This record gives sequence, structure tokens and C-alpha cells, in this order.
Amino acid sequence: MHYGAYMADKHKILVVEDNSDCRELLAIVLRRSGYEVAEAATGLAAVEQASATHPDLILMDLGLPGISGDEATARIKADPSTRDIPVIVNTAFNNGTLVERALAVGAAEIMHKPISFEVLREVVGRYLSSDYTFNRSLSCANPQVLRSSDQTTLSASK
Repeated sequence: MHYGAYMADKHKILVVEDNSDCRELLAIVLRRSGYEVAEAATGLAAVEQASATHPDLILMDLGLPGISGDEATARIKADPSTRDIPVIVNTAFNNGTLVERALAVGAAEIMHKPISFEVLREVVGRYLSSDYTFNRSLSCANPQVLRSSDQTTLSASK
């Protein structure tokens, strides 16, 4: 599949990850896929960057210094200027309070680390394709688990 079709307008993605190696790797993969990438290493920086730059999509880690990723997601979703930005959580936590709260406050999808680059590009492309419309009312309703050989993704049923 050619992913260039998704990036006609050079979509901007905010990558929020406290591990600099992981953040850099995600940024490289996304830039090579044709996206513009902004980066943040903390939850508070994510909230500030989202408000300042209005990315088209946010990839959010949960285990962040300062405020956690679920709290950052809650703040982004509470702000009328950023609430419609889809937040995809990318985390090593398989379940628990942070994952449940991230979905409860409006995260669109949960991807569990490690994730393949192909799956990353597919999930991001799905949210940024021209025929995708983010529906906040579905973001927390009836989550389903999607499985492949190398990863598990929890997402709202569409």
C-alpha cells in the first residue's frame, strides 16, 4: 500500500513520548511517510504544543513525567480549541487505570508497544485520510480489540 495518498496536505502529527530514542524513531518513521512532526517529552508540553500548533493528530504516551498522558489527553479534550484533535495513545501499559481513563476522557484508540512501523502508518493514515471523520461520540463507546501477529490495538468500533 502506498501511504503518500494520505498526506496531500502535509498533515502535522504531535508525538508525545518521554523516551528520546522512541520519540525520535517515531518522528523519523512519520516524517519519511510524508508527515510534518512536532515533538513533546512531557504531558504539559503536549498540552501547550497542541494548543499552540493545532496538529491534525496526537500520538500520546501515558507514562510521562509531570502530568501523565491520560491527564494531558483530558486537558486537550477539555479545551474547545483542541478537543476535536484525535489522540491515539501509544503505550506499554496493557490495561489499568491510565488506559481506562485515557479512553474515558476521549482518546480515540490505544496502541500497545511495541508496534510495527507498518501498523503505525496504517493507523495514522486511517485517521488522516480524506475520507475519515473523527466522531467523538464513538471514541469511548464499545471499544474493540484488534489483533495482528505483532501487536494489539484497542479502538472504538466504527
